[in-house]
Amino acid sequence: MSFLKTVFLKLYMIWVLLVFSVFMIILLPLIVLPILIHVRIGMGTFYGLKIWSIIFSVLNFIHYTIIGKDYVDKRKSYIYTCNHTSFLDAPGIALAIPNQFRPLAKKELLKIPVFGLIIRVVTVVVDRSSTESRKASLKTLKDILAKQVSILIFPEGTQNRTEELLQPFYSGAFRTAIETKTPIMPMVVINAGKLMPPGTMSIKPGKIKVVFGEAIDTSSYTMETVNGLKDKTFKVMEKLLVDNGANSS
Repeated sequence: MSFLKTVFLKLYMIWVLLVFSVFMIILLPLIVLPILIHVRIGMGTFYGLKIWSIIFSVLNFIHYTIIGKDYVDKRKSYIYTCNHTSFLDAPGIALAIPNQFRPLAKKELLKIPVFGLIIRVVTVVVDRSSTESRKASLKTLKDILAKQVSILIFPEGTQNRTEELLQPFYSGAFRTAIETKTPIMPMVVINAGKLMPPGTMSIKPGKIKVVFGEAIDTSSYTMETVNGLKDKTFKVMEKLLVDNGANSS
């Protein structure tokens, strides 16, 4: 890598961090207050996140393209299942999902200044090392679905640091889908991991796709066939990745 390119990427990284922090602080009341006041106006929080995501995208020259949005019925609640390769997934997901939703998030994100406060308010936080925490978070997710609010789960459990398109899925999202008879909405984010690899602060501008598939009806599944639902969702998401160029160099 040339010296000038190295300098440019360092300066760009500093710029991205400034945009991330400054506009998150400016928009903090809009993001936090609606969801604290009442679930009925909670969509205001997600409009705030969408505004932040648009600013982040434009000022950092990271363009998000949304594909398959017609598959999502704004009047319905879903369990969104998404792959996870980078912190750059988050703005794209906020831009793509048209209705109110609550993500399941790991407790480590609470340590990030300002963003950690938003995580505490907007998401369902789970300590993956605690069985009790995992059980409590799943109960909370079911309560949210009962209020006709969607949820978002990364079934891989963490950012994908492997060469595979997807890591093996955990069963929690699919058990919840079966218990609540909620349809699964598969979605994938493509190229975010190349622009900002997981576990690094390296980042560069570019294009990212967010792609929805068709909703998966869960009404015919039981706990005895939960692995079948998990496998079906895995194959659908894998195909979305392949068909939209995720395996291309």
